[in-house]
Amino acid sequence: MNSIPLPTYDDVVQAAGRIAGVANRTPILTSRTVNEEFGAEVFFKCENMQRMGAFKFRGAYNALSKFTPEQRRAGVVAFSSGNHAQAIALSAKLLGMPATIVMPHDAPAAKVAATKGYGGNVVIYDRYKEDREQIGRELAEKHSLTLIPPYDHPDVMAGQGTAAKELFEEAGPLDAFFVPLGGGGLLSGSALATRALSPNCQLFGVEPEAGNDGQQSFRSGSIVHIDTPNTIADGAQTQHLGQYTFPIIQRDVNDILTASDDELVQCMRFFAERMKIVVEPTGCLGFAAARGMKEQLKGKRVGILVSGGNIDLARLGGFLAG
Repeated sequence: MNSIPLPTYDDVVQAAGRIAGVANRTPILTSRTVNEEFGAEVFFKCENMQRMGAFKFRGAYNALSKFTPEQRRAGVVAFSSGNHAQAIALSAKLLGMPATIVMPHDAPAAKVAATKGYGGNVVIYDRYKEDREQIGRELAEKHSLTLIPPYDHPDVMAGQGTAAKELFEEAGPLDAFFVPLGGGGLLSGSALATRALSPNCQLFGVEPEAGNDGQQSFRSGSIVHIDTPNTIADGAQTQHLGQYTFPIIQRDVNDILTASDDELVQCMRFFAERMKIVVEPTGCLGFAAARGMKEQLKGKRVGILVSGGNIDLARLGGFLAG
């Protein structure tokens, strides 16, 4: 069995206390059109309306708020394709500490600009040739920084779980819940809240079709590593689940599903046209998978976590027009 101490729902509750009044308690939206399409009651937890535009702010602020005075003085280092980068930069700014962020050369321009705008010192690398985790470790060692990874960290996971906690507190118990999956921070945190607040709910993680390492890991029983997947869901271009996230996913999640890039575009269009909200491709993963399962969801109460809305406007326009 796993020997590292895993976070629990109590950690999620404590995280909710730390981020209260700082993170947004994001809205839960419904759509009569979706309810009719599914023949079900569907609740969208809209983390695209979180501070910096994604759920990542929850975990970042929770982790950084626990730093010692010495850690705060030296600062934080993180690696991210964008949302965790912005979350760490903004949280560090709010808590008065320096932040260094390792970002890929092809990260969305809006995410890089926002990270710099929040005061982050951005270090660029090539995601297809260099190892961001190694770069992060080297910077941490050289400058005495504290490394906060994007998903495989108990405080990050506990913070992410607060979104699901809010959903269940407001919507009540659900029959099925669909959550985007990259490295597993959001899904594992959501799993802790789900099993505590709606224990009989079927919980599904959803990955891009091109990067189904989590699905492979879930089915095989051990962490599978893949090459960086080629998908429009840039927030889920992870290569493997984490040592902390995988055991919780293995224990508490019912299944891992996938969605194609085409399905993500269709969902982005629906969100924009019918619900009047901007959702990035990764944020559409849960909705896309739920649509594929709607026959099984008839008559059910369904939760869908919309993880973020950070996308370059020109790119969004291209998807919507295409």
